[in-house]
Amino acid sequence: MSCVAVDAYGGDNAPEEVIKGSIKALSEVKDLYVILTGYKNKLKNMLADFEYDRNRLLIEDADDIVGMIDKPSLALKKKNSSMSAGVRLVKEKKADAFVTAGNSGASMAFSMFTLGRIKGVTRPAIATLLPALKGNVLLVDAGANTDCKPSNLLEFALMGGVYVKYMLNIESPRIGILSNGSEPGKGDQLTIKAYDLLSKSRLNFVGNIEGDEIYKGKADVVVCDGFIGNIVLKTSESIPQIIAEFLQEEIKKSFWYKIGFLLAKPAFRLLKNRVDYSEFGGAPLLGVNGTCIISHGRSNAMAIKNAIIKALKFSKEQINDKIEAAINNCKILKKYGKVETDEV
Repeated sequence: MSCVAVDAYGGDNAPEEVIKGSIKALSEVKDLYVILTGYKNKLKNMLADFEYDRNRLLIEDADDIVGMIDKPSLALKKKNSSMSAGVRLVKEKKADAFVTAGNSGASMAFSMFTLGRIKGVTRPAIATLLPALKGNVLLVDAGANTDCKPSNLLEFALMGGVYVKYMLNIESPRIGILSNGSEPGKGDQLTIKAYDLLSKSRLNFVGNIEGDEIYKGKADVVVCDGFIGNIVLKTSESIPQIIAEFLQEEIKKSFWYKIGFLLAKPAFRLLKNRVDYSEFGGAPLLGVNGTCIISHGRSNAMAIKNAIIKALKFSKEQINDKIEAAINNCKILKKYGKVETDEV
């Protein structure tokens, strides 16, 4: 049996959607336990309205909550929050993984301070799946590190490659660096130096990737610093909603537009499913010494369920052990990491 700790009070729709998502996960995965962390008495009262296997859904009492706008420094002072309790359960080996839809900066801080880093990793990173024309693309880093060195991008590439290989079953993932041009000399100093490092590694490096090539699926893993990555992520998340609002306005202008929309509605529904964040579940924090999945702040029950299942697979596939092996077997990373300066 495997166990996933879930932050019952993390996210805009907590705890109702978190409870529903956890119960959905239990119904789909028969060898799963879930531990909800949060106000025990309140959760017990809410759970009384649901049908579920009471032997497989437990509660870990926590008497505080990390707010969505709390700074990580403030969040860390909340020693018995629902978030800190979940990470602590992983540290104590009482849970195999932790899932939260709460404050991403705080969840990273708790994971770093409580679980520590995988041996050899200097910068853990958030890895987010983005939809492409065929399949998905993993973006690393999506917001954990605003300032990076070239060796950090190589680390991101190694960790992302392991994740895609074993979680998405892509044997030799194509790795690219996000840049403003496909030529080797394009980009800022970070990009140019990282290009040199990745080209010397044993990774399946396909060179620079421009912004539009992310969604065309030119690479399976795209690496960049967290500042740029978070901008890409937020922009990507906004596009489906903007398109939907644009269509709604235009459809109102013509009877024939309405007819056309009705005929194309199945295609629009498929498109919505392809770009729906709830289908992706959440983003793993790669590089921490434990399994931590950060879900979207607006996560619904479906997103929570998928995040729990993703966390379970991440743990069962022993992704962290494979990341450690990849990091410590990379000769170019060891060599460059020792001489790298702070010039970037």
